[in-house]
Amino acid sequence: MPELPDIEAYLGALRPLVVGRRLERVRLASPFLLRSVAPPLEQAAGRQVLGLARLGKRIVIGLDGDLFLVLHLLVAGRLRWRECGAAIPGRVGLAAFDFAAGTLILTEAGSRKRASLFLVAGEAALAEHDPGGLEVLDTDLDTFAAVLVARNHTLKRALTDPRVLAGVGNAYSDEILHRARLSPFKRTRDLAAEETAALFAAVRSVLTEWSARLARAAARSPAGFPVEVTAFRPEMAVHGKFGKPCPDCGAPIQRIVYAANEANYCPGCQTGGKILADRVLSKLLKDDWPRTLEELEREHRSRP
Repeated sequence: MPELPDIEAYLGALRPLVVGRRLERVRLASPFLLRSVAPPLEQAAGRQVLGLARLGKRIVIGLDGDLFLVLHLLVAGRLRWRECGAAIPGRVGLAAFDFAAGTLILTEAGSRKRASLFLVAGEAALAEHDPGGLEVLDTDLDTFAAVLVARNHTLKRALTDPRVLAGVGNAYSDEILHRARLSPFKRTRDLAAEETAALFAAVRSVLTEWSARLARAAARSPAGFPVEVTAFRPEMAVHGKFGKPCPDCGAPIQRIVYAANEANYCPGCQTGGKILADRVLSKLLKDDWPRTLEELEREHRSRP
């Protein structure tokens, strides 16, 4: 799922292309994309784009007349900038937003189409699409700490809950927790003051650094537009690096898969050498599950 750095890269590339320009029309290839009926989508046509904004992980296109297009890419939604009037790709294309200077194409890979588009009227209606998570780049440590302990969640859940923090998902939460040297399954109310401060600093530094990195990558692309938006990047420390050595301590990165998500972590940097097991695996494997890095290494050495 595109997270805060990815959404900011899209917005940075789109602003010089569409702000101050007229949205000529919106073409839908999938009727299931549009999730609102009033006002009708036709009212967006011919209106000037006044600004672009991020609402959590959503992209907001502000139009004159107090109208807002709210686009949620979810897991597989992606944006592409093409020549004016470009055709919507047949298999993955969902919509096209036509401007005089070019066309913004929305695609979604896979059979499950979950991306959504709303047209809403007024700031109050727009606010209904805000999950309410804290914008951590715009706050202070005390506010962050108060929001974090409002519910006693695991750190992994707290970071990825859009009602707690805005814009953070599965990939960057792994990177943040590795930077902070914290276990993904430590509880929010169990954090010491220095751990909360380390987590706050890690959230801000990881999101800021990756936003700048992706903006530079987009600027270097032929169209000056993000061309590869993915949750798995070679420069990441732990996300998507299962079994590979930690760049900081060399321990093999571990992974726990649960539901449609996963947690990637370094036992050497984050859990004091302990190998974590999810509840299902713990019940199935019992004593056969390695508990420490030493046990894991002995197990690897004993294999033929």
